[in-house]
Parts: sequence; structure tokens; C-alpha cells
Amino acid sequence: MNLSQLETLTTISKTMSFRKAGELLNLTQPAVSAQIKSLEDEFKTVLIDRNQPVTLTDSGQVFLEHAARILNIVDDLKQKLADLNQIPQGHIVLGTTTSIAIQILPRVLSYFQDQFPLIKTKILSMSSSHVMAHIENGTVDIGIGYLNEKNPNLVSSVLYYDTFELVVSPDHPLAQHKHGTVEMLREIPLIVLSPDTLGRKFADELLRKYNIQPHIVMELSSSEEVKRMVELNLGAAIISKLSVSTELRRGSLQIVHINELETAHPVGVMYRTGRYLNSAMQQFLNDLKGMPETQFIGSE
Repeated sequence: MNLSQLETLTTISKTMSFRKAGELLNLTQPAVSAQIKSLEDEFKTVLIDRNQPVTLTDSGQVFLEHAARILNIVDDLKQKLADLNQIPQGHIVLGTTTSIAIQILPRVLSYFQDQFPLIKTKILSMSSSHVMAHIENGTVDIGIGYLNEKNPNLVSSVLYYDTFELVVSPDHPLAQHKHGTVEMLREIPLIVLSPDTLGRKFADELLRKYNIQPHIVMELSSSEEVKRMVELNLGAAIISKLSVSTELRRGSLQIVHINELETAHPVGVMYRTGRYLNSAMQQFLNDLKGMPETQFIGSE
């Protein structure tokens, strides 16, 4: 049984003619007869009394009622699928770092969810390298993170640029210096991010370049944890400048500028190459890419 057979039976019930039904459906009369015969053979019953005028048998009437329900369900399905393209809706699983989730996403999502309340968003926090892995295995739909690592399996687009800075407590000995040198990193206790984060990888490469063996006193998994420890003056840290914007404004942290750290790191949105993008994902990506850089790095 297929939908065209149901449509043919419905049309015959209205026209009471195989010929007229064929004309309306753009089918030959033999094709119309063959479709009805196929239905009758499948359900082992006679659906149409072929005497003139053509009428439905009792079995045909029962069949017609169910056929109408099936065709209505199909029409509803077509409408809902069309609505998905016109009114974005659905679910998005976002993967991003803790600092981006706290500092950037509230501004982005507050606008987006006001405009598209039918789209539901779930946020998973992880390192940028883990974001990429989760996108590849399908547990994350869209990721926002650092794009320094090239991955041919992902489509990516830069949203803004961030830098890493040396931050200290106002009570730290280096707090009196607005500028410092990379050599200062030889002596001071450092609080570092875990090895799988871009910030840690960047810091390690810089220290190796200048043959500096760091004095690591603590290793933590997120920028938020690092910031709290630095605020307690337990050490200095090299972390994202954007992640400390709130602490800089309230004066609980201070930046010591080191020229060698002044490297721009692209932060962007990414998703798996070749994956199907539902209307929710398409709308989110379009809005995200259309936002000016100040939307991400401007003052809250």
C-alpha cells in the first residue's frame, strides 16, 4: 500500500468514475484500475462496486475512513516540516569552555532565546580540545572555542580574538608593575590550567621557548578555579584576558603586561563537516556569525 493508492481511492469516491479520477490525478484509466486492484488484493476484499455509477462497497467505506485519517496525518506532517523551515525550533547541544560559557554566552543566548523561544539549548562545559572531540562523535551539535588547532573534520568560523595575560592579586609583589618581562616567570609561583587546555599549551610553549622551568604550585581544570586561587594570592596565572574582565573591573585581579604573551588567538564557532543542520542550528549559526565582535568582547 502506498499514499498514491489511498489518494486514488479517495478521488474515485468523490467522482464515482475511474475515468474522471484518472483525469484529476493525471493517470490513465488502466493505471487507476491497477492501483485499486492492488489494494483489493493486498487486503483480500472488494473495495469498489464497478457497476455504473461506481460506488464503494461496505469494505470500501471502512477503508476510506482510515485512508482519510492517514492522508490527514501525512498533511499534518508536511505542514510541521514546512513550519520547521519557517519558524526555527528544536534542540541544540552547545559545547564550550567554562570561561566562554560564563563570560560570553549569557549575552548571546539572552538575545537568541528572546527571538526564538521554541529553540531549546543545552550547554556542556569542557576544554576546547574536548569540544572538538565531542563534535566529531556527535554528542555536541555546535561548539564555541579556540580555533588554533586545525581539524579537517570540522567547519569553523572566527567570531573574535582573545589574548592570554599574566594576572595577579593586587597584593602580589608584581602588582606594582603594569609591564613585566618573560624572565619574571622564572621566579614566581604559577597556578596553571590542565594540560588539555589551549591556555596551558600556549604557556608551556612560551616557557620552553625561553628555557624557563616554571614553579607550578597548583594545576586546575578551569579558568574560574584559577581566578579564585589567584584572587587569594596563592600564585600568578596566565589565562584568557576576556575571562578576567569582571575581576579587573572590581579590582580583585590585575594584569601585568608581558609582550611575549601578546598573541591573538581566534575564538570561533564550529560543527562537524557534512552533518545535517536542523532549523534551530541553522538559525543559531546565522545569528552567531552575524554578531559584531563587540557583542562578544564588549563590556557587560
